[in-house]
Amino acid sequence: MTSTLFRNARIFTPLQSDRPLAGPEQGRVHVVPRGALLCTNGLIAAVGPEEEVLRKALRGELDLEVDCRGACMIPGFVDPHTHICFAARREREFALRLAGKSYLEILQEGGGILSSVEAVRSASEEELYRFTLKNVLSALRHGTTTMEIKSGYGLSTEAELKMLTVIDRIARETPLDVAATFMGGHAVPREYKDNPEAFVDLLVNEMIPAAARQGIARFCDVFCEQGVFSVTQSRRILQAARTAGFRLRIHADEVHDLGGAGLAAELGTVSAEHLLAANEANLKAMAASGVIADVLPATAYSLKKPYAPVRRMIELGVPVALATDCNPGSSFTESVPFVFGLGVLAMDMTVEEALTATTLNAAWSVEMHHRVGSLEEGKQADFLLLDGESPAILAYHAGVSSVMEVYKKGVRVA
Repeated sequence: MTSTLFRNARIFTPLQSDRPLAGPEQGRVHVVPRGALLCTNGLIAAVGPEEEVLRKALRGELDLEVDCRGACMIPGFVDPHTHICFAARREREFALRLAGKSYLEILQEGGGILSSVEAVRSASEEELYRFTLKNVLSALRHGTTTMEIKSGYGLSTEAELKMLTVIDRIARETPLDVAATFMGGHAVPREYKDNPEAFVDLLVNEMIPAAARQGIARFCDVFCEQGVFSVTQSRRILQAARTAGFRLRIHADEVHDLGGAGLAAELGTVSAEHLLAANEANLKAMAASGVIADVLPATAYSLKKPYAPVRRMIELGVPVALATDCNPGSSFTESVPFVFGLGVLAMDMTVEEALTATTLNAAWSVEMHHRVGSLEEGKQADFLLLDGESPAILAYHAGVSSVMEVYKKGVRVA
């Protein structure tokens, strides 16, 4: 048994509930002006006012004591939506978008996701792992201790399973906890351009069962969007995934109000992601169904689009999580501090709401809320020390990471 005491910290954390925090609850954060955290065997044995934790610590043997010197301590970030497993950047397409081409135009011309598919299919498993690892470790340095990673740049059974194998290796060979998502329904590959229904058949009859047999992915996601998969096609894909044992996610209403948010409510998916164009009726339905909104402000920033209506989501009682959407095309960032700042400064979230969105609600989104996302007894000692007095530093000190130290299960990892 090993025990470490972290003392003299300003602790800010949301507190666990029986559901994701929504409405006024999203902004309620527990604050301990002079706090301490006792970690035993990677778990939080005590956390709270320093004097109380010290009394408990003194009853046992301590292996190490760390003076946090008044730094702000928050839970490790949980990034609930990434496409960080890829094999090549798409810098040229960024220039095309700046010159006026839309995201969907680039996709329809064979760029976008389809260019990433070419890179992943041609890369060896080792090459894909090395490319992914570099970005994952950068995310760790920026404070991400738990991450969702999607497949979706393979679009064939063999290539999708290769991606999931790499994602599993990232989970085993890095400090992060990883939630793997199968997303064979990310786009229609070139070979099925003239017959997308045949690709849906392939997804339902071959790819989803193969991913289920492989046993790495917990979730299945689909890109429900004009020019990609219709609501009807998305429903069929997700229903097949549920039958195969997957938990469900959905890319919904990113560019057009196609009704993906309504489908999320209908099926009771764990999350609906993007939601820039979702209508209010479907947001209300999401709130009623308890669907988490995974909002991706760095994507809106990169695509120069209006941001998702987060203030209205919170007013309607939709639980909101924030994520990077790290990918080589529309959001090449692995920095949750950047996303946190966009949440506060571009979407009018309070600092407390943004903290909950990047920690506890994000943990609910990947169904790891029982282990991570808040600093409470019995959970993993995953936390960050910030170069500031409060989480506001993440938005206030713009353009840099205010994360000084990253701890996973009580051990410093960055």
